[in-house]
Amino acid sequence: MSGQRNGRLSSLPALRRLTPDRRRTLYAFAAAVLLFLIGALVRPGFIEPSSVKSILVVASFVGFVATGQAFVILIGGIDLSVPWVLNASAILLVTSSLGQDDRAAEAVLLCLGLGLLTGLVNGLGIVFLSVPAVVMTLGMNGIMQGLTLGLSKGFTCHACSSSSPAVVRDAITNNLLGVPADLYVWLGVVLLVTFALGFTTFGRRVYAVGNNERASYLAGVNVRLTTVVLYMLSGLFAAFTGIALVGYGGSPSLGIGDPYLFQSIAAVVIGGMSILGGRGSYLGVVAGSITLVALVSVLQAMNMPDYGRSIVYGVVVLLILLLYGREEREV
Repeated sequence: MSGQRNGRLSSLPALRRLTPDRRRTLYAFAAAVLLFLIGALVRPGFIEPSSVKSILVVASFVGFVATGQAFVILIGGIDLSVPWVLNASAILLVTSSLGQDDRAAEAVLLCLGLGLLTGLVNGLGIVFLSVPAVVMTLGMNGIMQGLTLGLSKGFTCHACSSSSPAVVRDAITNNLLGVPADLYVWLGVVLLVTFALGFTTFGRRVYAVGNNERASYLAGVNVRLTTVVLYMLSGLFAAFTGIALVGYGGSPSLGIGDPYLFQSIAAVVIGGMSILGGRGSYLGVVAGSITLVALVSVLQAMNMPDYGRSIVYGVVVLLILLLYGREEREV
């Protein structure tokens, strides 16, 4: 009897020794692998290299938006302005560049500046006007929607018919050693953000503010500045995603950013980041993005209708929140 008990215990130590954040990251990657295996059973060719690359490219777009969302969720915030910051950036890229390579750099900088400005307004409203993040960012989403539709005349302006500059398309769609350039960009983001959060003073301040804002302030952390910077980064990544999507698809469309609000939050939650802030790994967000897109692909392979997929998304996110919430209470 004692031998059986010791055997059971000896199979768990490696997992138990991992921190909760690392365990959640491991779970997210394991879920992604499991979904790929299920997909292979449902549809032959699901795990062919070309299919896997397509899934990873789509996951990268989710990952870009989720990066910014993760920054604000780490301090217990949320950014609901993502859809129309992304959409505005996509439209601004083509209307300001008119598809010309010599205007591409200026257009890209203009789009990124729009994202930073939107994030700045969000951060200032939350910090100095004490507007709840949900209300502030939701209101900003409405403002961006109105401005975009008004200035583009409902996306009927002459410049709106322009396409993405070729140099932007090449930066996203070209292959290097058989791998889409977009995935190299995502890898660079992963390395940069992982380093910033895990090995810099900035990262330690972010986690400190997320764990205890008052204690962070008393310890000398500029909580207001940190909050504003994180919302600016969220706006920046939303705008960057708009650029990447137009580079991938060639032209924007109204509503292009709508799916990414839920997906960005879902990727963060699936990746094990605490929705209350202060806990989580960015690698988990990467795994969550891949898992989410793999789940979508499996459901599509099963010919599940849109409403069914939406139900599954919601159930998955709620289950994960319940499981992780229970784990935290037990700890």
